[in-house]
Amino acid sequence: MAEKKYQEQLQHFEAICKDAGLKLTHQRLVIYTELIQSHDHPSAEALYKTLEKSLPSLSLDTVYRTLATFEKLGLIHRLETVSSQARYEALGERHHHFLCDECSRVYDFFWPAFDTMRLPEEVDELGEIDRTSVVVHGVCSQCRAEKKKR
Repeated sequence: MAEKKYQEQLQHFEAICKDAGLKLTHQRLVIYTELIQSHDHPSAEALYKTLEKSLPSLSLDTVYRTLATFEKLGLIHRLETVSSQARYEALGERHHHFLCDECSRVYDFFWPAFDTMRLPEEVDELGEIDRTSVVVHGVCSQCRAEKKKR
């Protein structure tokens, strides 16, 4: 990740926490930093396993509560998978997701045409829309190639 973009995300994180009256603890900073740097959309459990080595006092409950707080503040996005295990990412550049139903990998993709499309009028009547995203389910090329080998 470009250093400038990384620093901008950290500054945004700090400003949101300050505006919400949320202390900027070391654990919160480490959890958010890991999400910025992660490209595999980790689950809370995977995030915990990665961070417990450097933060032995960290608990899985703290990770869950921190992720819930970050989501409420609009700092991260929770993505539900086929196996109903939530995966997380720091909000950054607008993108969409491809979920492999075989290996559970999550891939980001960009779709500018969708991003500029106007939603049907009946959606506007349902309420205020904060954001839109596309989640595509299928079998990734790696899993498809492995199936062909068998």
